[in-house]
Amino acid sequence: MGIRKFAALAAVTAIMVGACSNSSASPSAAAPSTGASTAAGSCVVGVSWNNFQQPRWAAHDEPGIQKTVEAGGGSYIRADANLSSEQQLTDIDTMISKGAKVLVILAQDNKAILPALKKAAAANIPVIAYDRLIEDPSVLYITFDNVGVGQAEAAAIIAKVPKGNYVLITGDPGDANASTFLPQGWDKAGLATKVASGDIVLLNGPKGTSTDAWKTEKAQSNMEAIIDKSVADGKKIDAILAENDSTALGVVGALTAKSYGFPPLSGQDGDPANLNNVALGKQYVDVWKNANELGKAAGAAALQLCAGSKVAGVTLPTGAIDAAVAPTAGLSAQPFTTPGGATVSSFILQPTPLLAGDLQKAIDGGQVTKDVLCKGVAAATAPAACK
Repeated sequence: MGIRKFAALAAVTAIMVGACSNSSASPSAAAPSTGASTAAGSCVVGVSWNNFQQPRWAAHDEPGIQKTVEAGGGSYIRADANLSSEQQLTDIDTMISKGAKVLVILAQDNKAILPALKKAAAANIPVIAYDRLIEDPSVLYITFDNVGVGQAEAAAIIAKVPKGNYVLITGDPGDANASTFLPQGWDKAGLATKVASGDIVLLNGPKGTSTDAWKTEKAQSNMEAIIDKSVADGKKIDAILAENDSTALGVVGALTAKSYGFPPLSGQDGDPANLNNVALGKQYVDVWKNANELGKAAGAAALQLCAGSKVAGVTLPTGAIDAAVAPTAGLSAQPFTTPGGATVSSFILQPTPLLAGDLQKAIDGGQVTKDVLCKGVAAATAPAACK
């Protein structure tokens, strides 16, 4: 079933056009600078990316935010911290000085970012925590159901390999998604129960092996060491839970380098290279978070905040995001309890797990083209989307 497409955010434009003006042009998706400040009173949305080098942000998230903001009459500025918490604080200071009226922050570190929130609050600038939690009651948290993502990953792998030796490859330890939400989802799918019963043995321990900054090359080196140890110990790797697509790429790189074969492997994000690996049989499941829609949600929310809405009162207009990923509680901000016990307002979108037989959904949703998805796929083993 293809993902339904909605009209181009007319409802957002109608609601926000009175609050925002087209006083300056915004940079292209590839532009490295935040651009010039706009006239006083305009709706300037500043986006702070922790690491714009990850393909997803430029390909899907940023276009969704930028187009939505501009359709509502606002302007878009951004900066790339390139994995530096210190640089991210500087970037946010710069965007505040350039007239940002709303900040959208993909935090490099959810604790190191807190001084920026204090400066934003002092300037009466609302903050959207984008796809990574910031534990501060003042933020609007917009993300996918990351517990649900982990649950979908583990459910698919456990269904394929209900008994055996597992390897856990986790993400950056400073990201709550990696350290808390995704593992909770794995356990919700039955991993902890299977481990307790002895059906599943964790070769690299109950917490797995973390991957600083979610780097593919780090995941590969870690996985190569795990393969070497498993071979030395005479233990076969039957399945691998990797938390996201960049770590899954590293796992595939390690398996290839070691000529190990390809045990069932998870990932998330729907990156084109990983979807291709699903089609090739090198990755078993990729939990697709439709980042195009996540960006639209953030852009629509930013426009409402710019127009004076309180964080807890933001309601996404009908048609602002695809119904396939709409929050189950509806299109109004909902309370979310953080691991630290704080309550933040949130929009939690729904992910879509993709096995080989589901890959047409990614084509229909504009996530990947057929030629990229099916590159190198043999006709005899091709999934339906490649035929």
